Amino acid sequence: MSASEPIRTYLVTDEILKHIEAGLKETQIGMLHLFMQHTSAALSINENCDPDVRTDMTKILDEIVPESFAWDHVDEGPDDSVSHSKSSIVGVSLQIPIQKGRLLLGTWQGVYLLEFRDMPHSRKVVATIM
Repeated sequence: MSASEPIRTYLVTDEILKHIEAGLKETQIGMLHLFMQHTSAALSINENCDPDVRTDMTKILDEIVPESFAWDHVDEGPDDSVSHSKSSIVGVSLQIPIQKGRLLLGTWQGVYLLEFRDMPHSRKVVATIM
């Protein structure tokens, strides 16, 4: 997937479900493990109803880990180390229980991909059903 929106949080639940549908249907009790193969993006579960959640997530992470900090590692630009730091704080993996062929997400929960780089990037997420 490519990041191109100004808000860098993307609700990806439906896209993930599309890719795991066959394996999910066959699983009565299990676990979905999602792993992001990148160091400047992250995965999160959060409210999926109000789009303001996306804006708020971006704003708070920008406040906690500001680009204006005196970063040493800026080889790929001023958003380089700040992106790695946000990725470490939020995390690159999720585990979601499965029961009767369905993810056991709460009513208002969705899976988000958080993009921390300013330039558009393609991101890969590995999905494993156990």
